[in-house]
Amino acid sequence: MNGPWVEKYRPQTLDEIVGQDHIIQRLKRYVVEGSMPNLMFTGPAGVGKTTTALALAKTVLGEYWRQNFLELNASDARGIDTVRKDIKNFCRLKSVGAPFRLIFLDEVDNMTKDAQHALRREMEMYTKTSSFILSCNYSSKIIDPIQSRCAIFRFTPIKGHQIIKRLKKIADSENIQTTPSALESIVYFAEGDMRRAVNILQASSTIDKEITEESVHEVVSKAKPRDVRKIINKALEGNFMEARDQLREVMVVQGTSGEDMITQIYQEVSKMAMEGLIEEDAYVDLIENIGKFDYRIREGSNPRIQLEALLTKFLLKGKE
Repeated sequence: MNGPWVEKYRPQTLDEIVGQDHIIQRLKRYVVEGSMPNLMFTGPAGVGKTTTALALAKTVLGEYWRQNFLELNASDARGIDTVRKDIKNFCRLKSVGAPFRLIFLDEVDNMTKDAQHALRREMEMYTKTSSFILSCNYSSKIIDPIQSRCAIFRFTPIKGHQIIKRLKKIADSENIQTTPSALESIVYFAEGDMRRAVNILQASSTIDKEITEESVHEVVSKAKPRDVRKIINKALEGNFMEARDQLREVMVVQGTSGEDMITQIYQEVSKMAMEGLIEEDAYVDLIENIGKFDYRIREGSNPRIQLEALLTKFLLKGKE
């Protein structure tokens, strides 16, 4: 298999990046101008923040990008010493064959506050020789002085049709057959995360040369959307015992965890509300109860007991 597909098929240029067109167009202007401000990439995991930073570095810095590019993961190197030593030493050196030096700090929201204040100082001192790209999942965890010194780009989850197009391209390169239902299932479970989608595709390909919906479900160990919809419908119809038996089938036989199950119930309830199958008032009450039981499960309560208790809330809404 030649290693992880997420690395094998990682986009190398800005044009190859999927799903962030509004950001890529703005970044291309920096390439044309040959200079750029400090940047902050923020958004959920797997939507292309690191890939975009690497592609931008290769494009702006040219053939000498490795000599003029420093990548650090702030989750590992999160203290003030990293800023004072590694970053300062790198910024002090003059760029070689490139207009400036580039420092990429991934997961900056995991840096300590002291380290962030030290980083702000470095960003002030070396504006003429270096630019920074900061990546994070939650920009709210970054101190305001750093945010004010950056142009902020907010990455959004990848749309389903864009993920499918990319997965088809990878499958063709690997000589693997895929069914439409399998690709739709991958999109459902990936939830806009391209990295997760590619990993599911690769894991599913180990079972057979043709990836089907069944092989995808075997890999992700989550409930099928139609089974979750069936549980909800049974509860809304007042058939608690049938809904409970179906729930136990999914959790015990298929091995779905309580956290995954309640997340999928939330997704299906939201879809049903959008389709007009659940009234607005009932939807609001159900979401409130889903939130309560989700909290209980994540705090350590027995998942099956909590989920069965949640089904009783559906019974009440079905009778209204």
